[in-house]
Amino acid sequence: MTDYAQHYEKLYTIRSFETLLLDEFASGIFPGTTHTSLGQEANAVGVLAQAREQDVVVSNHRCHAHFLAYGGDPTALYAELMGKPGGVCGGVGGSQHLQWRNFYSNGIQGGTLAMAAGMAFAEKKASRDAIVFDFMGDGTLGEGIVYECLNLISLWSLPILIVLENNHIAQTTPADQAVAGSMTARFEAFGIPATHLDTCDVVEVQEAAGDLTRKVRRESRPQALVIETARLGTHSKGDDPRDPRDVELLWDLRDPVERIGRLLQDRERVLIQRKVDERIRAAFETALAMEGQPT
Repeated sequence: MTDYAQHYEKLYTIRSFETLLLDEFASGIFPGTTHTSLGQEANAVGVLAQAREQDVVVSNHRCHAHFLAYGGDPTALYAELMGKPGGVCGGVGGSQHLQWRNFYSNGIQGGTLAMAAGMAFAEKKASRDAIVFDFMGDGTLGEGIVYECLNLISLWSLPILIVLENNHIAQTTPADQAVAGSMTARFEAFGIPATHLDTCDVVEVQEAAGDLTRKVRRESRPQALVIETARLGTHSKGDDPRDPRDVELLWDLRDPVERIGRLLQDRERVLIQRKVDERIRAAFETALAMEGQPT
């Protein structure tokens, strides 16, 4: 039986964290830049529900949702974004470069797949029962290193689930102006089976990811999952050339948090929101009160 309340709490935790982050960014508390996953929360929650303790997760510049879905601490993440010593990486990694347990993120487009390939090669060579989850975006398909890595991943039959989150826009460039042909066919050209999923439903993502993860574990070979998703926020903090009416329509049709929330009773949904908002606000205030100046 599907636990919609649990799904909603996980989705809403990411939404609450990043909404507060954006609300407070203009105050100057957070140095540098940041990239949120508004609208893409179901991908993180659904896919990483399959991760085991020994597995490796490799994320990209849009990594907060993946980190939180992996089980990361909101307080430590806020502190990291503030550049404080109490952060996940002592305040030196910032918004894009995290390492905690078996979680790694990197802001270099395409470089994450190279990291994932190397880690999967090491796990396979050591005969450990672990697989690698790699998250990438549609904009990354313009990087040559991606295809070099796909060749080796397939040639060496590495245990990786590659998750392509196609939000249809790379910073300000629509995907149809930058990516020719079929995205799934790009993986298949290297002999990597690719599954296409067009949904913002966390249950559908979890079921598809579960099937593919089991195949990766059983066969010790790669699989790809291409998820059609929607970036409801800006690329980073304000640059969005899209027609506001189109974005508003995406909020109405492609919001994964609202989609699951509609399946709950009003009282239950409000109680979850209140509990999560209080926890996230407390995490923010705790990080803000931590000693040490931003790095």
